[in-house]
Amino acid sequence: MFTGIIQAVGSITSIESKGGDKRLTINTGDLQLSDSDLGDSIAVNGVCLTAVSYHAQGFAADVSLETLGKTSLGCLKPGSPVNLEKALTLNTALGGHLVSGHVDGIGRVVSLIQDARSVRYRFEVDASLQHYIAAKGSITIDGTSLTVNRVENNQFEVNIVPHTQQKTIFANYQENTQVNIEVDIIARYLERLIAGKANKTANSDSQMLGTLANSGFIEY
Repeated sequence: MFTGIIQAVGSITSIESKGGDKRLTINTGDLQLSDSDLGDSIAVNGVCLTAVSYHAQGFAADVSLETLGKTSLGCLKPGSPVNLEKALTLNTALGGHLVSGHVDGIGRVVSLIQDARSVRYRFEVDASLQHYIAAKGSITIDGTSLTVNRVENNQFEVNIVPHTQQKTIFANYQENTQVNIEVDIIARYLERLIAGKANKTANSDSQMLGTLANSGFIEY
């Protein structure tokens, strides 16, 4: 789990093909790794990756074909900047919101407009994700925890303040830039609970109607 508060901006050092998938080597910049071990989780642009080795400037992680196909990591090149966050601990301040590091889909930048000292970004997501996104709710974009300002069908807007522009890769975004989207984990679980309850109710109603029909009270 993560908080969506980016700890450092790193960059891709190299991308190596290994058995059909990829191994990324990442320069972690100012991210402190002295307390990190092999197997630890580190979010790269919001994607939870497992550190398989460390070096003086950072770490390496394997990326499966599934992850390459479902996230924007497949678009990265050597030199590409990336948002980085280590997994949270019980001592970590939850400054953003609970982020799993499991990307729900790829979005794209529709527009960016200067809004006083902030920049207002509009993103578009697949229609299958739009019902998870609510005005004033939380969303994760490339690992960054943000508040949704406005929603219109499958598009939504966020305002990025100067600090976030400076401490994340948002300053590199242009129109049509692809980004990793993770919806609020609470919305996903709530949908599942509601669907399960609805199915249970439907099954219960069906059983009751079947009992009445078998007893000759109704035709069913």
